[in-house]
Amino acid sequence: MKKYKIQKSPFVVPTTDGKLIEEHWGNSTGNSNVSIAHMVAPPDWSEPHQTPEFDEFTLIISGKKQFEIDGEVVILEKGQSILIEKGARVRYSNPFSESCEYIAICLPAFSMDLVNREG
Repeated sequence: MKKYKIQKSPFVVPTTDGKLIEEHWGNSTGNSNVSIAHMVAPPDWSEPHQTPEFDEFTLIISGKKQFEIDGEVVILEKGQSILIEKGARVRYSNPFSESCEYIAICLPAFSMDLVNREG
């Protein structure tokens, strides 16, 4: 029995805001302890504030992404990464003119039951 798995067709999460979410590992693959997703946020994209019950790591591949974390604004660019600890009030957005491509890793795995989005 093999001790590895290769992901060739990630789960594409349906969205209505133009954001691409490809979950490679997570609840969609039976891995509730971690989620790993490739994402592309289009220009002028944003989502509501949230207070997740998971840690989230973000690595920017291209473009820029804005984070509002407990009232502080942080902007990351290509090659930069951030860890936002569970319990922080955060709002993710891309108020810039180009798309932002990034990898997000959540511990435990992202789920709508744990994200606690406002509004």
